[in-house]
Amino acid sequence: MVPRLSVITCAHNPRSDYLQEVIGALKNQTLPQSRWEYLLIDNLSKEQLARRVDLSWHSSARHIREEKLGLTHARLRGIREAAGDILVFVDDDNVLDADYLEQVVLVAEEWPRLGVWAGQNRPGFESNPPDWTRQYWSRLVIREFDSDRWSNQPSQADTMPCGAGMAVRKSVADYYAGLHDKGKRNIIMDRTGDSLVSGGDSDLAICACDCGLGMGLFASLKLTHLIPASRLTEDYLAGLLEGLAYSGILLNSFRSSTGSLSGKSSGRKRLTKMADLARLLIRNRRERRFFRAVRNGEEKALKFLLNGHQVNH
Repeated sequence: MVPRLSVITCAHNPRSDYLQEVIGALKNQTLPQSRWEYLLIDNLSKEQLARRVDLSWHSSARHIREEKLGLTHARLRGIREAAGDILVFVDDDNVLDADYLEQVVLVAEEWPRLGVWAGQNRPGFESNPPDWTRQYWSRLVIREFDSDRWSNQPSQADTMPCGAGMAVRKSVADYYAGLHDKGKRNIIMDRTGDSLVSGGDSDLAICACDCGLGMGLFASLKLTHLIPASRLTEDYLAGLLEGLAYSGILLNSFRSSTGSLSGKSSGRKRLTKMADLARLLIRNRRERRFFRAVRNGEEKALKFLLNGHQVNH
């Protein structure tokens, strides 16, 4: 049976010009519209998207308003509303290549053992990025590669799809939603308002492995990730690095024993601080700031967990 897709965009106060580019690319998909539906999840935007975004171009498109703020809540609403066999999450700054949805279907048919997959994310910078930012582009969900790769190992980062353009089998998405319904995800792992906490997409991807399936990345899947100039500033990147470090610790708490969080020996703490000091001495001012941001994120997450905010496995 040929799978049908549910394409889901979760948006909170999106840039109008970016969202129009996203929708324009969806209009131009080579996969016939009869093979997919479109759900635009308005996550408590100040101006309701239904009042300003026209979806009449697609006979199976719907506006859905989610009143609980946060990307996780918006994604869960999309999962519960979706009718497709495959869900494709297209962020409000993701411009798909014309054959993206068609390629998603090909992967679904040719790789039945995969539960989640994504592809290449080329940058669409609003302005020329400073040269020093290049080493941090991967943190901005920029990913380009030549060969396909896949695994069923949840710890293998080079096969881990990110949320941009992520395709998920409905069975995996339902399993992920069930974890939330059963209270096994009592910490929200995604953006909420201006927060830079993340990790929900990784948690969703790893659910494929929980279900006995794999995850993969395919070069044939291509999109442009629109990146505003505001995300190429030192302040933003420092906050982003802190948020990613914080999220990584929390994600690990979902997936492994948290017993090791109960405390390090004082000797180990001293060694860690001495090693950090040595690293700081050989860095420039910006690198020192970013290093501290990562450490701050990790320390905040450990303190959060040690204060009793443990996760139900």
